Amino acid sequence: MTDHLHSPCARPRGMAARSALRKRWRAALPLLLALAAAFVAGPAPAMQPLADGELSAVRGRDGVSFDLNGFAMSGDVRVTYIAPNGASIYRGNLSASRSDSSDPFSDPYRIDIVPGAPGMADVMQLMFPANSLGEQRWQFAYDWGVQANGVLRDNGAVVMDDFIYRGGGLQFSTPQYTDGIAWGAALRVDIGQLAYRPMGRADASEQMAFKNIQLGAVDANGNFTGGPWQLAHVASQPGILNAYNDADGPRLHLAIDWPDARHGDGAAPAGGLAIGNLSFSSTAGGNVDLGSSRIGSMQIQYLDIKFRR
Repeated sequence: MTDHLHSPCARPRGMAARSALRKRWRAALPLLLALAAAFVAGPAPAMQPLADGELSAVRGRDGVSFDLNGFAMSGDVRVTYIAPNGASIYRGNLSASRSDSSDPFSDPYRIDIVPGAPGMADVMQLMFPANSLGEQRWQFAYDWGVQANGVLRDNGAVVMDDFIYRGGGLQFSTPQYTDGIAWGAALRVDIGQLAYRPMGRADASEQMAFKNIQLGAVDANGNFTGGPWQLAHVASQPGILNAYNDADGPRLHLAIDWPDARHGDGAAPAGGLAIGNLSFSSTAGGNVDLGSSRIGSMQIQYLDIKFRR
């Protein structure tokens, strides 16, 4: 063994190893010096909270695209709102599913962080698929009921068939003058049928049905433009979601402010609503067909809703 360790063949391997080791130490030397300098300089200052003004100065440029290929859900979760007088309304047993286009990932949902208006914080946008061919169709159903004066009444179900988003989306940002969340929403929606069924979602013998519903932006003559109706915008007409807790008690506050001419033309966007057919079906009273209906143009100038506990 001793002769082998000191043989001419073993010596070159040991020299190569020592040479490689010296090269690694030289490569690591700058990092070690930087760590030593940081140690000598002392620990970094503790994290400090940032004011809203400092946070609003941050400019992000991040985003992600995603799709809901084959999405389906159902469950018995119930959401209940209880009024100050003890009356309540609930919604539960939600089911939702979506049919997909031939190439479901070619037209995804998008979440982007974009610059806000001058002097405002960045805006997070959730943009809906353009869905120009109308192949991405949602199916929704939920049960609902009310309770008042000690009486609980299950009122049946609401069923929506072929609910189609055609663009639009949601916005979220920091409010300019108050606490909470500033939001915006734009909708271009087609609905094959919206039905209220008091006997349950599977029983269409008793129902009130709205068919071929269209909701979207309109021009000055009340004609659909094909674009989404901007119900609220974080800059030109911000929606607000926040909570109050003052002498009047805790309240959830949902509002849409007046149009802001500094970030737009000062006018609330116009939308239109068309219903192809409204009908009532009943095994007791027969069927009633009320035909079609149309709201040529409508605007939200100001909205203020307070939910009291």
